[in-house]
Amino acid sequence: MDVDFPVAYQFLFKPSRYKVMYGGRGSAKSWSVAKALLLLGYSKPLQILCAREIQRSISDSVHTLLIKQIDDMGLGEFYDVTKDIIRGANGTTFIFKGLKANRQEIKSMEGIDIAWVEEAQAVSSESWDILIPTIRKDKSEIWITFNPLDEDDATYQRFVVEPPKNAIVRKINYTDNPFFPDTLREEMEWLKAKDYQAYCHIWLGECRTLKEALVFGGYFEVEDFETPRNADFYYGADFGFSNDPSTLIRCFIQDKNLYIDEEAWGIGVEIDHLPAFYDRVDGSRKWVIRADNSRPETISYIRRNGFRIQPAKKWAGSIEDGIEFLKTFRIVIHPRCQHTIDEFNHYSYKIDARTGDIQPKIEDAYNHCIDALRYAVDGLIKGRGTMRMDSKILMRRRR
Repeated sequence: MDVDFPVAYQFLFKPSRYKVMYGGRGSAKSWSVAKALLLLGYSKPLQILCAREIQRSISDSVHTLLIKQIDDMGLGEFYDVTKDIIRGANGTTFIFKGLKANRQEIKSMEGIDIAWVEEAQAVSSESWDILIPTIRKDKSEIWITFNPLDEDDATYQRFVVEPPKNAIVRKINYTDNPFFPDTLREEMEWLKAKDYQAYCHIWLGECRTLKEALVFGGYFEVEDFETPRNADFYYGADFGFSNDPSTLIRCFIQDKNLYIDEEAWGIGVEIDHLPAFYDRVDGSRKWVIRADNSRPETISYIRRNGFRIQPAKKWAGSIEDGIEFLKTFRIVIHPRCQHTIDEFNHYSYKIDARTGDIQPKIEDAYNHCIDALRYAVDGLIKGRGTMRMDSKILMRRRR
């Protein structure tokens, strides 16, 4: 079968115990691995485990990605696809598991030829300690794909800082992807011009820096979850255009958790395109949307187009009060809300350039999804005080 494969991924067809691919967004890591595994499974019978740290349902896995690649390569007659497994006519089998919830089951697995661990930046040391000895068949392999977060994360330390023997480790970015789409290129160029440090993290796969300065450091998690059918939703919108993005966020509260499950994000969204833009977020015409009150004419236009939108309240200290209110929850962000995740990973207190001290002031950047989130829960904020910042944080210095 003649398949056009990026040069950066041709090592996937060479034997190695570990094949580690890390880097920034738009590098086609998942796309290339899915294609390679399907081709290898077509050439000979293989037992392939597709794993991630948390998988609450099959929709959270790479199942859909594999199906798309099966269609693209014309392998529909060879692979039989069911709702939770993929089988080849020669006996090749793809199975899908979450590592954290299935540790005992994974311990007892036998005969796995290749384990593909996707979004491996979230995999814990405990999960690696269970998975690695489980993949024990002769000539078995472990394939790892991830976008780095922190240098001290278990996956980065284990496979990049001190990689094991017989490991092929490749840093692969959008510059290695000959199929890099124009829509992503626009986002990349925008961030490169606006914040080069963030561009290096998000698009070049560099580890985050200055973790201590993050406003929501330790208060949020990225995790797959199922949205309950009976959830009460809160929607928030921030307006932008050429320099700043327009955003719409959907969230809900359950117990002491604040879940963010959908987002819309776009640069250069014309005012007459905003209704269609908001329609990307399910239910946005049914529930109340609270929006930046500095644009009453935009709010009026959107309301005339069938949305229940109203201005959010602002007061002296409303940003700080909103942040403190959000910190009363465990914030859980669905992986599909990539721009929200990016902001939570970069929304920071200012740092004194002369001393390196973290200041009790917030950088006016990476706040468009977060502002939308504050607006969404605006009606729930009761207190109007001042920002409280841990004095220990204020004393920390740049590492």
